[in-house]
Amino acid sequence: MSRLNIQKTYKLYIGGKFPRTESGRYFPLQDKKGHLISNMCLASRKDFRNAVVAARKAQASWAGATAMNKGQILYRIAEMLEGRKEQFVKEIQMQGASKAKAIKEVEASIDRLVYYAGWSDKYQQIFSSVNPVSSAHFNFSALEPMGVVSLIAPEEFGLLGLVSTLAPAMVGGNTLVVLASGALPLCSISFAEVLHASDVPGGVVNILTGDKKELISHMASHMDVNAIIYCGKDQEDIKLISTLSSQNVKRPVFYKKSDWLNEHCQSPYFIEKTQEIKTTWHPAKI
Repeated sequence: MSRLNIQKTYKLYIGGKFPRTESGRYFPLQDKKGHLISNMCLASRKDFRNAVVAARKAQASWAGATAMNKGQILYRIAEMLEGRKEQFVKEIQMQGASKAKAIKEVEASIDRLVYYAGWSDKYQQIFSSVNPVSSAHFNFSALEPMGVVSLIAPEEFGLLGLVSTLAPAMVGGNTLVVLASGALPLCSISFAEVLHASDVPGGVVNILTGDKKELISHMASHMDVNAIIYCGKDQEDIKLISTLSSQNVKRPVFYKKSDWLNEHCQSPYFIEKTQEIKTTWHPAKI
């Protein structure tokens, strides 16, 4: 007897769970020939607010995890992604890429996770310092995570762009609310499944799919978000984010890159972008 294949349902990823959007809305994702690939959740403002609550709840414990532990978890994500390599290659192909390009993107995503896992216990030594002072004190500067970061992922490279911007903020102790690529969203929820199986605490990474124009103002203005990363070159978006983020001194970070395969798209300076400097004075003499 013939049987129907069970089609995958693509949901959101919030607080370590996979809810449908509270709005009940979706948008169709089609291939280049106009054939339906899947229906993706069209996240609402309420979904975003729920994700911020989950990210804030998880932030303190994630920031307090040891550098070794965070590095181990990122490496575990890479391991799980390696094990599902064929699935991601297929999904990238479904969205219009050649097999060779899809393999290259998946392998680069795995390598990038390993790269940032390796930096987990090293970036503090690069960016922290002991500062000279003219009094009987030691003066130390060290990095601390910004807190909750909203991330508008690159439209190009639905998997690699997501990994390249998520991993450095995550390894630095931040928790994230991510709006996946609107053009290539298919891999984002599959990647959420990888996160879910990789010892990542619920709420550390929350992934939404939807309309950037609908959510961008909320991501830039929410008072419990400490920084926003925007990937793109749209000057109207950049101006809007700059204006709204200034109203509560939220740090805006802009990445105008488009070729995320380039080796210059990985650097410890990507970690530093979502860190703030804490300076401590300690007396050297009594």
